[in-house]
Amino acid sequence: MEKTTPTDISPGVTPEALLQRARDMAPILLQRAKDAEDARRIPDETMREIHDAGLMRVMQPRRFGGYEYDFGLFVKIAAELARGCGSSSWVYSNLASHQWMVGMWCGEAQDEVWARSPDECVCSSLAFPAGKATRVEGGYRIRGQWPFSSGIDNSRWAMLAAVVEEDAGHPQEHRVFLLPEADYEAVDNWFVTGLSATGSKDVKVEDKFVAEHMTVSPLDWRGGDSPGSPVNPSALFKLPVISIFPYCISGVSLGIAQGALDRYVAHTRKRVSTYTGAKVAQFSNVHISLAEAGALIEAAERMMDYDCAEVTRIADEGGTPTLDQKVRYRRNGAYTTTLCVRAVDILFSLTGGAALFENNPIQRSFRDIHACKAHIALAWEPAASLYGRVALGLPADSPLL
Repeated sequence: MEKTTPTDISPGVTPEALLQRARDMAPILLQRAKDAEDARRIPDETMREIHDAGLMRVMQPRRFGGYEYDFGLFVKIAAELARGCGSSSWVYSNLASHQWMVGMWCGEAQDEVWARSPDECVCSSLAFPAGKATRVEGGYRIRGQWPFSSGIDNSRWAMLAAVVEEDAGHPQEHRVFLLPEADYEAVDNWFVTGLSATGSKDVKVEDKFVAEHMTVSPLDWRGGDSPGSPVNPSALFKLPVISIFPYCISGVSLGIAQGALDRYVAHTRKRVSTYTGAKVAQFSNVHISLAEAGALIEAAERMMDYDCAEVTRIADEGGTPTLDQKVRYRRNGAYTTTLCVRAVDILFSLTGGAALFENNPIQRSFRDIHACKAHIALAWEPAASLYGRVALGLPADSPLL
């Protein structure tokens, strides 16, 4: 396969510079949001700008031109992008987190994925029951149809979870497989009301071979050394993927809420009541509701910052989080989105009938953040139940933690 050079990115770009690039991009993404929704995918122009800004490399291995910056910076970048367009940030969050996760595969697999260019992206679907695999000499044969593969139109590889069937001498197990685009097809069924520009189509595989080195066990993602550790020894690649996975996408929820708040405040400062002509900014009920929305968003942001900093510190010190900490990350990752949903609901209600018009961005914020909450990793009840079980001395019902 012919190799190409990486995107030309100035060396030594700082975390602050990457964050500012994302911040500067948000108004542009807001302007493109309607067209992206109509196309049901992120524009190629947007993906080029994300690559050119170096944002996709924030957690990519250094040996492929990545920066290996910390997990918390990635979450902040996602939030800044989502201030402009939730769908664009959702695709970014998924694909950029996969650049990090591929760094935990063995070196041979990483070399194969980025052989053509380190800018290659990997979409995913980690719904284990959707796929089946059978052991064969040298690897596996995999088949199935998986839902919600966000950013599939912007990717050349897919990361797919499947159940490996039991056979002589081997018990049933879960594994994750890397396949090139020639081995899968996108099923164009993404007709939805929220996050509609993410292109989160089904991905279908018809009995394809996957070599052993292109698979990994999710048990290797629980924190500590992974198959990628010999080539990527950084603590970044020793973080517990499964337990902090909610934060891979909850930054989107935070940014959607922050953007909705910013635009509501700017609009309401000059808004007058349709029927009375009074200045809405003088209404005390608006003051109180606005304060609550702001407090919810700020609480979510501080919770995210604390957890991301803690899990990074633990890895830097050579440790892995305890089970109590892992279930707290799952709980908080979901709860931060719950807080942001509540904030957007308040702002949507405060906007009144004007919120229903398609030219008002608050309606997109409302639709998108409720779509975020529908992701299983951000669903409050399962995360809360898991935390409660462990807190009360019962075994965790998630063996992958």
